[in-house]
Amino acid sequence: MPENHLPGAARNRVSGAIRNRLSGAARPHTAARTARKSAVVGLSLAALAAGATVGAGPAAARPATGTAAAAPGCSSAYKIEQKLSTGTTWRMCWRYDGKAGLVLDDVSYQPKGEAKPIKVLNSARLGQIHVPYDDGKHEYYDLTGQNFGQGLQQLSPGECPGGTIKSVRVPDGDPEHPNVNGLCTTTRSRGHAYRMHDFSPDKVYQQQGKDLLVYTVNQVGWYEYITEWRFQDDGMISMNVGATGSLSFEDYNAQDGRGWPIGKGARDYSTSHSHNVFWRLDFGLDGSSKNRVEQYDSTVSAPTGHQEGPTAKTTRTKITKELAADYKTYRWWRMVSATGKNKDGHARSYELVPGPTTKYPGRPFTKHDLYVTQYDKCELFASDNPACAAGHPKSVDKWANGQSLTHPVVWVNVGFHHIARDEDQQPMPVHWQGFSIAPRDVTAMNPLTPKDLAWQNGHWEWRS
Repeated sequence: MPENHLPGAARNRVSGAIRNRLSGAARPHTAARTARKSAVVGLSLAALAAGATVGAGPAAARPATGTAAAAPGCSSAYKIEQKLSTGTTWRMCWRYDGKAGLVLDDVSYQPKGEAKPIKVLNSARLGQIHVPYDDGKHEYYDLTGQNFGQGLQQLSPGECPGGTIKSVRVPDGDPEHPNVNGLCTTTRSRGHAYRMHDFSPDKVYQQQGKDLLVYTVNQVGWYEYITEWRFQDDGMISMNVGATGSLSFEDYNAQDGRGWPIGKGARDYSTSHSHNVFWRLDFGLDGSSKNRVEQYDSTVSAPTGHQEGPTAKTTRTKITKELAADYKTYRWWRMVSATGKNKDGHARSYELVPGPTTKYPGRPFTKHDLYVTQYDKCELFASDNPACAAGHPKSVDKWANGQSLTHPVVWVNVGFHHIARDEDQQPMPVHWQGFSIAPRDVTAMNPLTPKDLAWQNGHWEWRS
């Protein structure tokens, strides 16, 4: 019987098996996974296990294997070190977790002009992908309940242009195919890093930015998640999950107003659902975990007297206890180094830069955009957390209970309400959701500043 004429559940199983065989990495499907009727894709951290490379591009574009100075605590096979053409070097260790996928440890940043690497993160990983359906019939925890880690996909050279594909040993994967060529490290141009027209002399300063990209693809049911970490030459780190693959045909059944018509007429409706992606960031600025958390809020007041325009006042709140918080207009947070300062004597920090989000109110752990909790080695997943002892709360909302912060861990929740459209088939275009962290006072000036302008730190005047 042709595959596309099989009953729904059987077709789901066969389709997954065929896709895995074609990728050279067949893996078992559990009953929970084959029963899934989801259309979600997320960026999961796929950690790499062996050091083999395939399909590498030209040497100039290939991330170099780290030396002893690269990232502490891992062997050369698990080091990523890349000096970008603009002079910035990123270093880190990678590993692969059976549930979270790719985990990046000991992430450091060294722009030109800095004598040694600046530690940014102890660890960075996905914290959960929560997928509730609008009809209330299905709710999934993709990392901890749907074999996300075992769904690592093999990448072809064309999916890692100009880069290196590393072999990953997948925990609890198919014993006959334990290694998957599934981790890509490559570089990519992002367009203008800056542009400035200096009238004296008449000269245009411009720089095209370069990024290091580290990513994996994990299949869960019909969906495929691209987990991407982007490290920019100006010190910014962006983390994104991209959902692609296919809409589940078994979900073309939403005749109750909780879906969107797909195909001709108004016969088949794809059930709407949410993708709630969590990231877990353990900062280690300048090598210390004793970072400080600060919240900034600004208020804008109408003009008074002879003022030309409204006034704005910004206030700082030091966060000393665990926090559950939400984005608001004129609100932002930063993680501040306890030990390091830039050459101007200012404390180094990283600012959280939110991306677009649709907050899901259906579960307590998804009701806030941001959680800051005191470090606990067993608290690894924002919901359905399996690692702690019996009696320990299983979700991040229960962990943020007022404990003093001496080693803060940041949890970021980014939601997307997926109401399918005709253009989502076939295959489904990638939908990205994520956020960034931006350096604030990590360096005294723009790390890409040209030599001619270096004298202008804190001072500017017309040049003659």
